[in-house]
Amino acid sequence: MEETKIPERDAPWLEYSVLIVDDEPGMLSFLQRALGPRCAAVDTAGSVEIARPLLQRKRYDLIVLDIALPGVSGIDWLHELRHDGYAGDVVLMTAYADLDTAIDALRAGAADFLLKPFSLALALNAIQRCFERSRLARENFVLRREISSHAADIDGVVGQSEAMRKACERLKRIAPTPATVLLSGESGTGKEVAARAVHRMSSRAAGPFVPVNCAAIAAELIESELFGHVKGAYTGAQQSREGLFYYARGGTLFLDEISEMPAAAQAKLLRALEEKRIRPVGSEQEIAVDVRVIAASNRDLKAEVAAQRFRQDLYYRLQVMEVTLPPLRERPEDIAPLVTHFMALLTPALGVPPLPLDPRTLARMSDYDWPGNVRELRNLIERSLILGWFDIGPEPEIGIHAVSTSDETLEAVEKRHILAVLAACEGNKSEASRRLGISRKTMERKCQAWGV
Repeated sequence: MEETKIPERDAPWLEYSVLIVDDEPGMLSFLQRALGPRCAAVDTAGSVEIARPLLQRKRYDLIVLDIALPGVSGIDWLHELRHDGYAGDVVLMTAYADLDTAIDALRAGAADFLLKPFSLALALNAIQRCFERSRLARENFVLRREISSHAADIDGVVGQSEAMRKACERLKRIAPTPATVLLSGESGTGKEVAARAVHRMSSRAAGPFVPVNCAAIAAELIESELFGHVKGAYTGAQQSREGLFYYARGGTLFLDEISEMPAAAQAKLLRALEEKRIRPVGSEQEIAVDVRVIAASNRDLKAEVAAQRFRQDLYYRLQVMEVTLPPLRERPEDIAPLVTHFMALLTPALGVPPLPLDPRTLARMSDYDWPGNVRELRNLIERSLILGWFDIGPEPEIGIHAVSTSDETLEAVEKRHILAVLAACEGNKSEASRRLGISRKTMERKCQAWGV
């Protein structure tokens, strides 16, 4: 069987590990020689009895499994694997294929089917499809998680002040290196935006960026969330699940509010950072992970260490490179570019025109302390665009009007905004409903009431 050159785009195979189970020594040797240089690890077994303990000690992304094996057949073991929660792909091989066998293989959960004798090109194509599905599933999981958490979608760090210029320069120097990064600063200063910028400027930009808010995860679940778990690891763990470290392989894991992480999880995180390996909850096997970690905290971690609420060794491991993002009140010269940036970002989504920013409005914004920092400013701009004026205070003179008046009723404001979005969508009610976050039925009812 001839060696087939694998395409350059398949270099990420080096992340994956494979287990080959066949009672033919020649087939084991052939596949091991073919896959060994291309994968992170390739192990072989001549029977299910030999393969079982290998799978208990080690995690495999793919199993290439012969159907006709001594003792337990390949299809029977595949049923057992799926019942036990193995989520990786399985490619079945056989020299005696018929329609019933193929149907049994699909029902058992096989990802592909190879009829012996097969060429190396055919085998590589089947394996390529499996790894591609695995990659897409990982990316989809990350995307769904980002959407569900309503993560900010801002293209980059915005600011022209000296403090932000220095912070950005430091981020640019850090990004190409593999160093762990600690971002500090008050809530709302843009730590996740900075983390995304580091990821985009790094050699990992093509990999996933996985944000995790440690404060939003229950203490008893955070280890499972980060490192995964096996079926039966705890009450309610009805099937195995990969952790976020696994899904961040080849990319960046952003641990926000890391000061809220429980002590037990801190110890496990330290080990993962030092050894580049993780162990799912309830498992005896370790998984190698190639992940860059960026951590963030709105608390002073030095003070947390002194108060014995945060591990000192983990703090120093995270603090390889530390960047502090200044609060907005210390950089008022950044307010104008941030307002311009947020209006450019939000007006297409809201379907409204931008508001003029005059000196009087800017001066009032510069005098404000902004306890919520950049996040508060973004929320203000979104609210102001909807209302039609800069709503920056309770006094009448603070509301700088654009296309409406302060005595306008809430119903009138709502009507004007909905009709503006509808116009921006060229009358497409489904698209307007999506942008507004309301149902199509609600849109229809309001339009009917307004005679539109």
